[in-house]
Amino acid sequence: MNTDQLSKRLKTVADFLKPPIHFADIGSDHAYLPCYVCQQQKEALAVAGELNRGPYLSALEEVKRQNLEGQIRVVQGDGLEVIDNQVNQVVIAGMGGPLITEILENGKDKLLNINRIIAQPNIDARSVRKWLAAHQFNLVNEVILEENGHIYEVLVADKGDPFENYNSEDFKRELWLGPHLLKKKNKVFYKKWTEEIVKKERIIEQMKSASEPNFEKVKQFEKEINWLKEVL
Repeated sequence: MNTDQLSKRLKTVADFLKPPIHFADIGSDHAYLPCYVCQQQKEALAVAGELNRGPYLSALEEVKRQNLEGQIRVVQGDGLEVIDNQVNQVVIAGMGGPLITEILENGKDKLLNINRIIAQPNIDARSVRKWLAAHQFNLVNEVILEENGHIYEVLVADKGDPFENYNSEDFKRELWLGPHLLKKKNKVFYKKWTEEIVKKERIIEQMKSASEPNFEKVKQFEKEINWLKEVL
């Protein structure tokens, strides 16, 4: 793998690793991200974690091919159980938000020495933001980008003070749309949420024409549409 082959999505993730870099990439997919980072930074160390035998062997093969066995340890294991005490940052990219949240929750005892979590949920970033806030990881940056017709959000969270405004409307809106993304509002942000308005309006129409409409759900969707229209 040469450095040009890494996706824009994973290069964005890599940019948020902070020195000294000793990170774990959970669900490493051929260890492309660890290989890229360790090629760029000769002092960097990484753990490439894979649950299943096939992807684990592929990651092992890639690390050997790149002659990076001295910097990257490939481990077969479930979620955060692959982390050792030297790891200071965790990357979980390319999964759904609920799965990322489940991995963090199941392995939260392994996060004692972790000072940064970089998550890239393919869907439902809200659930990841909610987990981070509840476990004293503060969002310090976010990026929304488009690649090959897909829109991705990258969330960067550092260990910090607990949130206190869980139930405020502003906090609920930020959990959904992203506090940093709300400030930047780039064209990808506008594209994603303009499409979301259209989708939600269509769903509301379908729900209202149902034999037994779920008015509570309709009300929630209408509130979210109003939020989006205010933001956009």
